[in-house]
Amino acid sequence: MAEGGYESVLCVKPEVHVYRIPPRATNRGYRAADWKLDQPDWTGRLRITAKGNVAYIKLEDKNSGELFAQAPVDQFPGIAVESVVDSSRYFVIRIEDGNGRRAFIGIGFVDRGDAFDFNVGLQDHFKWVKQQSELAKQAQNPDSGPKLDLGFKEGQTIKLSIGNVRKKENSSTKPRVTGSAGGIGLLPPPPGAKAPILLAPPGSQGVQVPVTQQPTEPLAAELLGGFNAPNQSPLPASHAATTDLWGDFATAPSSATSQVAQSANWVQF
Repeated sequence: MAEGGYESVLCVKPEVHVYRIPPRATNRGYRAADWKLDQPDWTGRLRITAKGNVAYIKLEDKNSGELFAQAPVDQFPGIAVESVVDSSRYFVIRIEDGNGRRAFIGIGFVDRGDAFDFNVGLQDHFKWVKQQSELAKQAQNPDSGPKLDLGFKEGQTIKLSIGNVRKKENSSTKPRVTGSAGGIGLLPPPPGAKAPILLAPPGSQGVQVPVTQQPTEPLAAELLGGFNAPNQSPLPASHAATTDLWGDFATAPSSATSQVAQSANWVQF
C-alpha cells in the first residue's frame, strides 16, 4: 500500500540496549540468555514512527538525535520484529540501511513497562491499518455487505396500539323529552317534587300543559290578578274596597293613623 506524506510518532523510549546476536541455532526462536546482556554494544533512544501503513523502529543518539539504525515494519507480528522465547523485555529486529543490506540485532529494555509500550505501539498501528483496509474495500463494493430487509413478508401484519379514544357524543343524538303528538317538550320534575297536574288551556284539544297545585287563597288572588280561584265564591265588594283604600293604615296603632282613618270615614260619608 502507498505510504502517506507525513510521519507520526507512535512511541518514544529514552533508553534501549542493542546487542549483536549469534545466528539462530534452531527454529524454536531466539534466546536472550545467549547474548551478553551485561555488555550491550550500543545504548540510546528508541522511537517508533509511522508513515502511511509502514512503521519504523528508529535507534537514535540520546543527545544529538543522530540515527544509528532503522528497522521498517510492514507487518506485526512478522519477521521484522520477533520476541525472544525466554524473556518479555528483549526482541530481535531486522534493520536496513536503505541500500538493500539487512541485519538482525537484539534490543532490550531495562523496565518491563517500556517493553510493554513498545509492543502495544506496534499492535495499535497495525490494527488501524487493518480497519482502514476494510473500510476501503467496503467503499469500493458498497453492495457486498449484508442488506437490511425492512419489507413485510407475505401474510405478515402489524398491530398499532393508539390508546383509548372517546368519541364525542353528538348533541343531535341525545334523547329529547317530548309530550304527546303536537305537544310541548317538558323536563321531568326534580326529585322529591309532587307530580304536576296537566290542565288543558281554553280552546285547545288534546294539548296538556303542566301546572302546579292550586295555591292558597291569598297567593291565588295575587297571581290571578283579581280573578277568583276555581270553586271559590267571589270576595265581597266591601272587603275588596276596604283593602284597596286603606291598605296597612287600617292596622296602624298610632293615634295619627286613627285620626286619618276617621277623617277618611268622614269624607266617605
